[in-house]
Amino acid sequence: MSFLLAVIANIMLSCGQDVLGSISVIEAHNSTTSSTNARSDQEQKGKPDPVQLPEQAEGSSPHRNTETDGIANDGGTDPAKASLSDEMEKACEHVFGSYCLWSKEHKEEMHDAVVKKMKDKLFLARAYYPSIAKHPLRDKLQRELRQNIQEFERILSEASTDSDLPHSVERKLQNMEGAIAKAKTFSVDCNNIDKKLRQILDMTEDEAYFHRKQSAFLYQLAVQTMPKSIHCLSMRLTVEFFKTEPPDEEPFLTNGYDGPSDSYHYVIFSNNILASSVVINSTVAHAKESVKLVFHIITDGQNYVAMRQWFSRSPYAFATVHIQNIEDLNLDSFGSSEPPHLSSSEEFRVSILRGGSSSLSPMRPRYLSLFSHTHFYLPQIFPDLPKVVVLGDDVVVQRDLSALWNLNLGGKVMGAVDYCQVRLGTLKGFLGSSQFDDNACAWISGLNIIDLERWREQNLTGTYRRWLQSQSGKGPGWRAGALPASLITFYDMTYSLDNSWLVSGLGHDYGIDKEVIKRSAVLHYNGIMKPWLELAIPSYKRYWRKYLKRDEQFMNECNVNR
Repeated sequence: MSFLLAVIANIMLSCGQDVLGSISVIEAHNSTTSSTNARSDQEQKGKPDPVQLPEQAEGSSPHRNTETDGIANDGGTDPAKASLSDEMEKACEHVFGSYCLWSKEHKEEMHDAVVKKMKDKLFLARAYYPSIAKHPLRDKLQRELRQNIQEFERILSEASTDSDLPHSVERKLQNMEGAIAKAKTFSVDCNNIDKKLRQILDMTEDEAYFHRKQSAFLYQLAVQTMPKSIHCLSMRLTVEFFKTEPPDEEPFLTNGYDGPSDSYHYVIFSNNILASSVVINSTVAHAKESVKLVFHIITDGQNYVAMRQWFSRSPYAFATVHIQNIEDLNLDSFGSSEPPHLSSSEEFRVSILRGGSSSLSPMRPRYLSLFSHTHFYLPQIFPDLPKVVVLGDDVVVQRDLSALWNLNLGGKVMGAVDYCQVRLGTLKGFLGSSQFDDNACAWISGLNIIDLERWREQNLTGTYRRWLQSQSGKGPGWRAGALPASLITFYDMTYSLDNSWLVSGLGHDYGIDKEVIKRSAVLHYNGIMKPWLELAIPSYKRYWRKYLKRDEQFMNECNVNR
């Protein structure tokens, strides 16, 4: 595409036209068209990432995205080109989400570079040929161009990669380039050539957008599909459970649940056996007193048996693991007759447009994870517990967490790390008419200490439910509704934990500093490149794999250790 733009520029220079003005109009038009089409397709066929907020026009952000905004100039890079590249990346991520980040890091080696070069030369020769054919004194050049065009058409009809090309392709390319160079020396119909090349450019852009959209769909399918190895593990454990004597239910299910008052109770909502295992294993590995640890895994009916079998076979030092099936808890499903749907968290890609009504440009999307509807059942699930720590099933613990239990929350309900890349003022149009400080930061899930007694006193579950009911039928869908509902429910009810407790972004951000990772107590793989997927970010995946139970029999049989 850049080759065609360069050709158009050269032709227009020879015709005395304003190159910069004309090309910028083309690019702006095509960018707007592609963006509009992309948003339309997104609305009809689903969004690339779990949930995306409606795009809103906002003023300049008062805080700068320190992760990726801005491009350093090393002296050899054109700042204008760097800025354009950055804007193109933002526009791509605005439409396709983290697929753009992944594709940038996983560019495949081109196997058809020469084929593409031949196609470009063929397009150019076809553009010049009609003008040359009109000159009666240019019969020799006309025949030369026609022969080269026919030869290229024949070769390209049989070749799709460079390995399919004949050995004489370099000579044929030189012949074509020579013929095109001769054609450029003659007076030609600039308007005709310009029109032809612009048509080719439009076709190329459409084709490129189609392939990007197709790749983004396949990427999304891959990250939402449970890996075969994990599915195999769950099936083998389920079969094993029914083949053998069930474990002693009393000690296994209740030991420690009503135990000493100084026990540390951790809650994990998950249907992923490996993910839950890594969270518990990493927490126990760094605990000073593992005997005080009680882990409550809330899972669904489909994975309940496999979870029980796994944790009965795999001891975790002196910690207690308590498995519960959410479908057996008789919870009030917010007015629904159906049992509550299990969800470990809700993740959002916050896409925002900045600028005035006449000129909008996308900011770098932010990735935010918050409580799901399931989390608001915590007071019902644990009516007798005063305090719990909620861990995401996509975290790895690197430090003893016992200090959390001694924190004074100052009368707040929850302790969480702030996420100041998204401020409530930025989401004003999405949060409704609620009164809040525009500069207040959002908070993030993954590591949250909850004062359940204060939760009950403030009736936060009731606040959450009333907000959902007030927006029923007129607000966003139930999943997108979890964002404003969670932020409004916990507004002014959250104690800010020090940033060293949690680093987030390991499921989408390739640029997290190693020292930050090393200093953080908990690593949070929020985003859709989860560590148990093949598409996970390789440099972060090793922190997660370190805590796999590799000696478990089924891990090898299901190729999990591969």
